[in-house]
Amino acid sequence: MTIIEAMEARHAVRRYKDKEIAASAVDGLQEEINRCNQEGSLTIQLILNDKDVFKGLMAYSVGFRGVSNYIALAGPADEKLEEKLGYYGQRIALKAQQLGLNTCWAAATYKRGNCKAVVGDHEELICVLALGYGATQGVPHKSKAMSELCNLEDDMPEWFRKGMEAVLLAPTAMNRQNFLLTLNGEDVTFEVKESKYSKIDLGIIKYHFEVGSGSL
Repeated sequence: MTIIEAMEARHAVRRYKDKEIAASAVDGLQEEINRCNQEGSLTIQLILNDKDVFKGLMAYSVGFRGVSNYIALAGPADEKLEEKLGYYGQRIALKAQQLGLNTCWAAATYKRGNCKAVVGDHEELICVLALGYGATQGVPHKSKAMSELCNLEDDMPEWFRKGMEAVLLAPTAMNRQNFLLTLNGEDVTFEVKESKYSKIDLGIIKYHFEVGSGSL
């Protein structure tokens, strides 16, 4: 499965099978996490066999069932942390998809106090990715038209179109897609409407665009 195929196949999954993650998948995912931590100076952690984080009314009300594995997205607290965790968190989510696993972003629907991640002084836990073998593969999110999400002065070059096609597949908070990409010459600017999770969204769409456009 290519990374673009993973983007197309990956959907939010909240119900999981009671099945231990294969050792080979754990190893592959941990390797990717290690690379992301090194590149981004982050402290993302894979937590296995912990059923306490997605217990409670909030998780239940949005449909989480059977979650016993997750990825804790954390790092040194600064103004760029949320964007970096969106970027690298989505990269890890897509790696999980390539390894036959499913994921779901969670920022307010898990019990932060029960999280087993080690978060040091001057670090912050931003959100988590539920992880495991999904009871289903989820469904594609509805998307706005490409023309609503980008602003071009001239005809759209092919590399930019491919980047935008990847961006349309990106998950965003509440599926609002409150962003706009503008192309000026060879330069792309990313704008997101200010909201609680907009910086995470920004990191996610940047990763999708870079992969789709071939700039990575």
